[in-house]
Amino acid sequence: MPSHGTMDVQEQDSHGPRVTILMCTYNGERFLSQQLDSIARQTYRNWDVVVSDDGSKDATLEILHQYSEVWGEGKLSLRQGPKRGFAANFMSLACNPPTQSRFYAWADQDDIWQDNKLEIALRSLQHLPKDIPALYCARTELVSDAGGVIGCSPLFARPVSFANALVQSLAGGNTMMFNGAAQALFRAAGPHLDIVSHDWWAYLLVTGVGGRVIYDPTPTILYRQHEANLIGSDMGARARLARLRMMLAGRFKGWNQRNIIALESVRSRLSEDSQSTLDRFQKARESRGPARIIWLRRSGVYRQTLLGNLGLILAAAINRI
Repeated sequence: MPSHGTMDVQEQDSHGPRVTILMCTYNGERFLSQQLDSIARQTYRNWDVVVSDDGSKDATLEILHQYSEVWGEGKLSLRQGPKRGFAANFMSLACNPPTQSRFYAWADQDDIWQDNKLEIALRSLQHLPKDIPALYCARTELVSDAGGVIGCSPLFARPVSFANALVQSLAGGNTMMFNGAAQALFRAAGPHLDIVSHDWWAYLLVTGVGGRVIYDPTPTILYRQHEANLIGSDMGARARLARLRMMLAGRFKGWNQRNIIALESVRSRLSEDSQSTLDRFQKARESRGPARIIWLRRSGVYRQTLLGNLGLILAAAINRI
């Protein structure tokens, strides 16, 4: 049941732009109430939640209906997901929200938001031109099943760009807020593309058209690490070894291929610089021997860390990009 701390949510602040929170659920009964309670504690009050459930068999729907009843005033609405995986579920929400808001924020079912998460993200985006796609993202504080802090996601210091987005997903969708222009861009690209993940696609698309991406080095959520996580943290030697194994097995190359096909479907929307970068990266993927490394350098693509870039060169050398 909703905690007593959520009872005053219906006293909505009429000031400030509306933020629509786009949450996806699937058998999330274990941690869902903690996430919803953390949304209810937000210092910024002008928000609503739209949940797309992908066919939960546990008590998830019952919990959502309880919160919807307690919050009242249309603060939480529920729809049925497309049942094609988490990325398709999130993009179905982003492309077809029930109402037009100035800002949107993705939410997972098992995190805990810091009380000022929406306020901080909104502060970063609100001053930007409304007609330019803009995306806010941040680091995460990692917590265990029981809620104990176990570290932070890596701190990235290199610039955000399309050249980075081609070979790396910068931040989790659970940290992201985007404006109406970005939402219109996602809708124009469509919800049915075969993308790797919604957050990587958002980074690719917004940077690809010359939009603004703001990366916040300060965590604003507690990102829960547990066995059911679809995508866990990339922190630590074990995670780096796992990524290396995936690269050697061809997973990274497959991901790149899916992203490139999706980008080609929206090529006319990409900036000239992005199109040139994409073409050179594809040339690197198609070349053999030393030419592959040469075209990789000409493309200008890069990862955020030294080890990441060394891994990228290795991947190119063994035809795994």
